[in-house]
Amino acid sequence: MDEQVHPPELLPDLVSRATPPAPRRRGWLWLGLVAVLAAAIGVALWLHPWSAPARAPRPEVPQAVGVAPVTKGDLPIILSGLGTVSPIATVSVQTQISGQLIEVGYKEGQLVKKGDFLAQIDPRPYQVALSQAQGVLAHDQGLLDQARTDLARYQTLARQDSIAKQQVDTQFYLVRQYEGTVQADLAAVDTQKLNLAYTRIVAPVDGRVGLRLVDPGNYIQTGASTPLVVITTLQPITVIFTLPEDVIAQILPPLRATGSLPVTAYDRANAIKLAEGSLTTIDNVVDVTTGTFKLRATFPNTDEALFPNQFVNVRLLVTTLKDALLLPNAAIQTGTPGTYVYLLNADNTVSVRPVKLGASDGANSVILSGLAPGDRVVSDGSDRLKDGAKVMVPAARGPAGGARPADAPSGRRREGSSAAAPATAPAAN
Repeated sequence: MDEQVHPPELLPDLVSRATPPAPRRRGWLWLGLVAVLAAAIGVALWLHPWSAPARAPRPEVPQAVGVAPVTKGDLPIILSGLGTVSPIATVSVQTQISGQLIEVGYKEGQLVKKGDFLAQIDPRPYQVALSQAQGVLAHDQGLLDQARTDLARYQTLARQDSIAKQQVDTQFYLVRQYEGTVQADLAAVDTQKLNLAYTRIVAPVDGRVGLRLVDPGNYIQTGASTPLVVITTLQPITVIFTLPEDVIAQILPPLRATGSLPVTAYDRANAIKLAEGSLTTIDNVVDVTTGTFKLRATFPNTDEALFPNQFVNVRLLVTTLKDALLLPNAAIQTGTPGTYVYLLNADNTVSVRPVKLGASDGANSVILSGLAPGDRVVSDGSDRLKDGAKVMVPAARGPAGGARPADAPSGRRREGSSAAAPATAPAAN
């Protein structure tokens, strides 16, 4: 069969007729893109300001705050420090002679007075030594008496030129020798009497006896490392505490003027008052490693609330500021204007008022300038406030149970009170 030959110009047309048509995917893709674009344009037009009606501005909601008044009163200036209870006297009772401990005359923990009997050492060896010293003294005293009698005779014979003057002088110096011997014998007797007295051990100070450290029957010696007992004086007792060197200028003038300053001791948690006393003295140097100095306060401790080596918190009353302008520390803010408060205006708005502060007792501070008595400031809920912001003071319950505005006066404050008005309800978020 003969093969049919086509001219070259007809080949493209023949190829297109022989190939089946491709699916129209590209057209559907374009239609989808157009639809998405139209939807986006519609949403943009709907959200545009000119496509929606103008909305009214939201009214400003006043913020609930607590307020406190500026008052006049007395402010005590108190310095706080950590201290340790230190007894006036702590005595380790040691024996001054060697011997066997035959008796103990105290009970552990007993309160004793100076001179009370504590222990007895076997006195017999020292009684024997005393008798021996007294015998030597009697012997030498007899020799001295005989020498004095001979000297008197020799002096009489010398005046009669019956003996040589040299014999008189020799007898005179012999008497002097015997006098020295007798003097040494007297000292030996006193020594033995003192040793005999040391066999009876008595309390050297008033105080409380500690635990017994040596039992009866033991042979004790002078210079032993273990004492017989330890006595601690508890009444009165002292507390040594430290303060920073910056407050020396505050303490010295009133201490020199009055001789003492009131001191109060609290427990370790600084919650329970243990005792009241007075500052008696301060140290003469500052510790350069810590920048502090030591002070000693004395307490009567009649109830023995303070125990030796106990850690306590000490509060020293330096002075009291009279008729000072007081403000609670919760109302004081610090920021760009410096130290300031939010002053409550008559139209229930607040304004930023810079203030200058003085001394503080931890709860209240003295206002030197910026406020006047009777001004009310925000003491709670000031975290979102700004100058000119509107505020609302929540109602509080009155004394009779009825509701009253928290910023309404509740009666005149007693003159001299330093406590600020209680803060009202916290700000509502």
